[in-house]
Amino acid sequence: MADAGAAGNGGRSKYAALDRSEEQETVLDARRRPPVPESERRRRERFVFACAVFASLNAILLGYDVGVMSGCIIYMQKDLHITEFQQEILVGCLSVVSLLGSLSGGRTSDAIGRKWTMGLGAVVFQLGAVIMTFAPSFTVLMIGRLLAGVGIGFGAMVSGVYIAEISPAGSRGTLTSLPEICINLGILLGYVSNYAFSGLSEHINWRIMLGVGILPSVFIGFALFVIPESPRWLMMEKRVSEARAVLLQISESEAEVEERLAEIEEAAGLMKSMKSEEKEVWRELLNPSPAVRRMLYAGCGIQLFQQITGIDATVYYSPTIFRDAGIKSDQELLAATVAVGFTKTVFILVAIFLIDKVGRKPLLYVSTIGMTACLFLLGVALTLQKHAMGLMSPRVGIDLAIFAVCGNVAFFSIGMGPICWVLSSEVFPLRLRAQGSALGQVGGRVSSGLVSMSFLSMARAISVAGMFFVFAAISTISVLFVYFCVPETKGKTLEQIEMMFESGDEWRGGEIELEDTQHLIPSNNKSAPLG
Repeated sequence: MADAGAAGNGGRSKYAALDRSEEQETVLDARRRPPVPESERRRRERFVFACAVFASLNAILLGYDVGVMSGCIIYMQKDLHITEFQQEILVGCLSVVSLLGSLSGGRTSDAIGRKWTMGLGAVVFQLGAVIMTFAPSFTVLMIGRLLAGVGIGFGAMVSGVYIAEISPAGSRGTLTSLPEICINLGILLGYVSNYAFSGLSEHINWRIMLGVGILPSVFIGFALFVIPESPRWLMMEKRVSEARAVLLQISESEAEVEERLAEIEEAAGLMKSMKSEEKEVWRELLNPSPAVRRMLYAGCGIQLFQQITGIDATVYYSPTIFRDAGIKSDQELLAATVAVGFTKTVFILVAIFLIDKVGRKPLLYVSTIGMTACLFLLGVALTLQKHAMGLMSPRVGIDLAIFAVCGNVAFFSIGMGPICWVLSSEVFPLRLRAQGSALGQVGGRVSSGLVSMSFLSMARAISVAGMFFVFAAISTISVLFVYFCVPETKGKTLEQIEMMFESGDEWRGGEIELEDTQHLIPSNNKSAPLG
């Protein structure tokens, strides 16, 4: 399509009309230039990777909060004398409130840009973390918690979108899963912080644990002056020369720059000067076409299943789980959680190496099936500890429970965890990407909050073991969801993924290969003259 338009415009790319200062630049000129030296290509790859890492730092805030709160709550109960109900609200409210940041983050990122939205989220989180650190009561603690949740919502929504928009198709899966690595790293750091400061006074140890979480915000502030703005957002704002300058920094060749600019322009509809209004975007999402409906099933559904299979409950309440398995000492409880955090972090690194080689769906199958088995095993282990003590020693029951929890987070980390971030930022077209990703975050955050806020109450009613049998049943359903609703997006550009969703007749149960979309691209893009 892009080349056909170029042929009708004297052989130039369509966006040339929007950037007269570079009118002489053409796709043919770019292709005639000598290839980029290997050293320069590697420098650009490193720059893209650095941008993705910096953009992922917001995720450390979320991970640290999730990890550190599991230990903080033990000492908050003793210091502030909070009830079990207050504990559930304190733990779960962050996920629910973060949806406010996710919802407003979509609109904000379209208004002020992706990277400055990440900065705004970091500032709001930092303010909330400071309030929590010095909170004298549960009420003040809740105020800080609410602010932290809004800040996390901003950062979590926009990080994946930004990374997807600057990444080449061949490495987008790896780079877009970096936020999940940072979440796992944050969780591990939170667990380590719990263990490191647990020996201090009950009045100050949990405050120091929370205060340490402010440090990543300093690095986020520095990152804003290093990373460029998203080229796709710049094109939406018709800042074509700036978009080209960014693409020159992150692409392997100038020919690729021209091709990516033409693709982005085609998706954004710049030649028709059609920038969707916010209400029109939401109208399209709430009254979707068949193609958009399939996007919503995949992008929002995976966010939902990521949370309702109980991962946040497992992480937040791991001390409660291990106490139910038979561990008595607070120090031993926190040491066991460090093992969980370490396992979660190691296996997310495994996923990073596999996601663009193996593909999304195979890893999701391994992940969901493995999680189902481990959740069921954990339910069995806790049941035997409570009701069949004679069948095995208490130590065996404790070891089996730790093994099952570590196995659950390991399988989560090689599939459902990172691929959720990847798919939710891949499946929506440019005009819907920010709001679609925000909508998926809403479902994920609400689900996380409901699970976290009801876990202790439900466990009291049906036992901790019963809760994990429920999670195992839901995880079984997630296997079917992956089969029917999730397409394979490995190696496809964002524009090709959009065309894939448009091809309803060839959906074939959610799995389409790249060759299936070739007929959707007009054949004249190969024969159109370039100059």
